[in-house]
Amino acid sequence: MNLINEEITHKVFGEGNIVGQEDSIITVDFDEEIKKFVYPDAFEKFITLNDQDMAKSLEEIISKKEMKREALKRKREEEKEQQELERQRRELLRNHQIHESSQIVFWLDEEEQENVFTDWQVSTGTVQSGVNEGQPNRAARLRPNSAGLLTRRGEGQEEAERQILGLYMVTETFAGNLSADGMVPAHEEFRIELTEQEAEKMLFWNYYINENHPHRMTWNSGKYRYFDNVWTAQILNDIMALKTDEEEIESVKKFLDYFCKMNVLETDHITEANGALKQ
Repeated sequence: MNLINEEITHKVFGEGNIVGQEDSIITVDFDEEIKKFVYPDAFEKFITLNDQDMAKSLEEIISKKEMKREALKRKREEEKEQQELERQRRELLRNHQIHESSQIVFWLDEEEQENVFTDWQVSTGTVQSGVNEGQPNRAARLRPNSAGLLTRRGEGQEEAERQILGLYMVTETFAGNLSADGMVPAHEEFRIELTEQEAEKMLFWNYYINENHPHRMTWNSGKYRYFDNVWTAQILNDIMALKTDEEEIESVKKFLDYFCKMNVLETDHITEANGALKQ
């Protein structure tokens, strides 16, 4: 907005004329006394334009700038609040002895893919070497707060195409380090099976990320791996957004609420997914 030669009134210096304008500074001549002011801030407190039409246009500019300033302030406050919530969450995790990555992700073989949604339990496999070779793996981090994420990678597919088929909470009394048979059974209520079309949209690597190698997407071997609690909440949130049936949406919401309660997470402060595929 060009303000050169516009007449103004200052609360202290009186009538003046704008003789210079830069990005954030205006220069005003008050009867040969030159003063500089911050633009447009000075118009909010000390200076008014004498031309009413110009004054109205300037008010709109100031209003838009104020809205941007408020939006930035809110964003910073939200970021600060999120950081504080994360600090509190980690503190609570320590107090409740909840590991921040106490969820489990299974790589299902073809037989398991056929049976998992009727049996609703998955094996952690067996130890491959050492003194315990052949014995069931004990996923020691798993507790009643844990969820089992079910994934597959089709024959001929790239690892980046790994799909999430569903997930479930473990039973209310389960403890992985005490599991003698290596089976991870599902909670009676909190179970989700995705359709083929939904699974195509729920890619595992949208959520999982190796912080040391953020662009790397590899799963060369192993029946399972541990998964971050927050990532699981992100998945549930995205599944809820994916659903169109009101009953299914409510079911996923109950699952999410239960999961967040068990993992000391705030349902209203779930961050956006930022996995390897999003880097």
